Amino acid sequence: MYKIAYIPLDERPCNYDFPNLLTGNKDSSSNGKVNLVRPNLELMGDKKVPGNTEKMWEWLYEEATDADGLILSLDTLLYGGIIPSRLHHLTLDECRNALARLSRIKEINPNVKIYAFNLIMRCPKYSSSDEEPDYYEDWGSEIFQYGKLHHLISANLASEEEKKQYENLKQQIPKEVVDDYLSRRKINVEVNKLALEFVSNGTIDFMIIPQDDSAPYGWTAIDQQEVRGAIASHNLELDVYMYPGADEVGCTLLARMINSFKGKRPLVYPVFSSNQGPSVTPLYEDRPLMETLKYQILAAGGLMTSNIAEADFALFVNSPVEPMMEAAYQDQLSTKYQVNRNLIDFVEQLEYTVKERNIPCVVGDVAFANGSDLGLLKLLKRKNLLFRLAGYAGWNTSSNTLGTCIAQGMIHNVYGSSQTHKNFLALRYVEDAGYCSVVRKNITNNVLPELGYDYFLLDGKRGKVSEMVLKQLNEFIKENLSGEENDLLIKECYMPWNRMFEVGLDVEHIPRVNN
Repeated sequence: MYKIAYIPLDERPCNYDFPNLLTGNKDSSSNGKVNLVRPNLELMGDKKVPGNTEKMWEWLYEEATDADGLILSLDTLLYGGIIPSRLHHLTLDECRNALARLSRIKEINPNVKIYAFNLIMRCPKYSSSDEEPDYYEDWGSEIFQYGKLHHLISANLASEEEKKQYENLKQQIPKEVVDDYLSRRKINVEVNKLALEFVSNGTIDFMIIPQDDSAPYGWTAIDQQEVRGAIASHNLELDVYMYPGADEVGCTLLARMINSFKGKRPLVYPVFSSNQGPSVTPLYEDRPLMETLKYQILAAGGLMTSNIAEADFALFVNSPVEPMMEAAYQDQLSTKYQVNRNLIDFVEQLEYTVKERNIPCVVGDVAFANGSDLGLLKLLKRKNLLFRLAGYAGWNTSSNTLGTCIAQGMIHNVYGSSQTHKNFLALRYVEDAGYCSVVRKNITNNVLPELGYDYFLLDGKRGKVSEMVLKQLNEFIKENLSGEENDLLIKECYMPWNRMFEVGLDVEHIPRVNN
């Protein structure tokens, strides 16, 4: 059995639980080949409250003594999590000293394989302090626009009007706000550059620098250019990947590590639901879908192939069209979505590949942002494919989805189908389709106003709102997922950050007795 110690990006289920669920450690259906260990949840912090970094380092040193591999979020080890990485007041020297502690791991266990990841700090387009400093509530959109214009001007791409807008924003945004924001960004960039030195000296074996909620121009893109230059100067292009993503990276690196331990390099054959899809730049990202897809497959330890006959599995990508839509509004489907995709051909090809060619198939449902395509789900159920897939995801950003389903496909390629595998499929259908595409909007619009709550502040992690969410999810299961061969049971439902954006679920797939 391989032992992997994992420091998650934060305490939310997508980061803390998903990799654990993929290995089956939470139940008796564990594949018995991977022992994934994590710090106790109490050490992980709570949204803006940082985790206990000192205790996490102590935990890591202890677990590293007999571990085969480590998957480390540097954001968590340095700042205490993803949100604290945007709020901290650490100096560069303090960060440098913290990073230096990585060297001790290889002294404790010279043979341990270390995969690390550290984000390029995001810069949202909107004004909200929910996940940013307090001043982002008042100045968020202006800070984003200021960065975008700064980037355009520095690249000699700005019009005269844009130059005027830039000067106006420069006068408008308080200096102390700009200074605080940019100084933290600078430190976070320098930390990424410092981390590269640990890749160069062999302490870190592989690293991903994900871009959280990226855009083609702005502060995030500027930082990306600087870090990319540092990667090149260290000759680390093959050892450090940088592409859009964040909350899926724990799953991606888990798949890569398992593939490495097993000596596998799976070949993946992509299929798209539209010709336009590969060239669409998804919402919250900075490049065409196809370019990110290549990185997601590579990062998980695989390679893309143009020959389905030699593929270890096929990746069916339900791709978006431009302009990409949010899943919550798919009941108002644009004409472009209806005519520029062919879901019928997509599903017929999928069924034939699974049932006739016996080739494992993963579905990356990225037609919409922040949720599944309900039309696709309906067809998958009609074809009895829901629990015959090698992987499925359809949540949050395109990269979050692709990284999650590709990781599941990679692990399925090693260990095959199991109760663990089907439980994770069940979770994805309930969370991505049921919650993200349907229930979240229903509760937000129709329940919260009556209860006196709003999207960003509920009545606790396990209050009345979570009960209403559970009730509506059970109704969704009955209407859209349960069938003659399969049923699904929600064993737990809670709101991890006391808001509506994410939900915490424990879902079990139950085969019908006549199956």
